[in-house]
Amino acid sequence: MPLRRAAHAVYDCQYHLVWTPKRRRAILHGPVGTRLSELFVQIGQAYDIEIETLHVASDHVHLLCWFPPRLSISQAVTRLKSLSARGLFREFPDLGRRLYGGELWEGGYFVRTVGESLTGATIRGSIERHPADNTTEDQDDQDEGQLDLF
Repeated sequence: MPLRRAAHAVYDCQYHLVWTPKRRRAILHGPVGTRLSELFVQIGQAYDIEIETLHVASDHVHLLCWFPPRLSISQAVTRLKSLSARGLFREFPDLGRRLYGGELWEGGYFVRTVGESLTGATIRGSIERHPADNTTEDQDDQDEGQLDLF
């Protein structure tokens, strides 16, 4: 997987996100589900959330995505949930009447960070093998601007 770049960061943070409508109601099918998929893509493009895979089931959604480290997980999820709910309620006004309290999404969500070949053991070993910090001021000046990724 390619590394992503931001103004002051190089990152590869992939997230698996899952959440459900209020009371896990099966309301995300047909035109509502189709429009929800489109909204997630539009929100992602607007807020620097790259969605790799998206699945909208009738009673939950799954997203596999990346976003820069300047966004916390809760900020990204909040943007996706709030803006998608606003868009769906605007386009499907009767949707709110079928939900408790007129809220589309449950308050919580599931998140898991995803890695392919980089595991906790790999990172732990790299940290243990990393040489002690014996730099001097001259070495700091020479190494400025270099990024050591293991």
